[in-house]
Amino acid sequence: MSFPSMSSSVPVGLLIGWMLLLTAKHIIADFVLQNAWMAYGKDQKTGWALPLLVHCLIHLAVAMVLLLIVAPRFWFVALIDFVIHITVDRAKGLCSSSFGMTPEHPWFWTLIGVDQALHHLTGFGLSIFMAANA
Repeated sequence: MSFPSMSSSVPVGLLIGWMLLLTAKHIIADFVLQNAWMAYGKDQKTGWALPLLVHCLIHLAVAMVLLLIVAPRFWFVALIDFVIHITVDRAKGLCSSSFGMTPEHPWFWTLIGVDQALHHLTGFGLSIFMAANA
């Protein structure tokens, strides 16, 4: 099976590089630096704002540091990532708290998967933007 050839104005090497960088950022901020207070707190019905804000500020900080090292002219991409990340995580938190989605809930892991897919699609979109504007 072969796919039709498609032309692209996005340099593939740069796209892959940006995807790797933003994936590393996501792993660091979402898994290495996120603690239980953030992970559970941001999904609560009340008291969610501070844990969510701290978690997303960590994403902002890690993205900003990496972007300032690699390509300072794209510093604002860290802000865009922050806004999208806080929106996606709050939507997940609303679903989780509204429907009582604990790990035992049949849709809990689906919700986690959708959350992660949206974060990776964000990284993909931002990577396309940076690769196309390099």
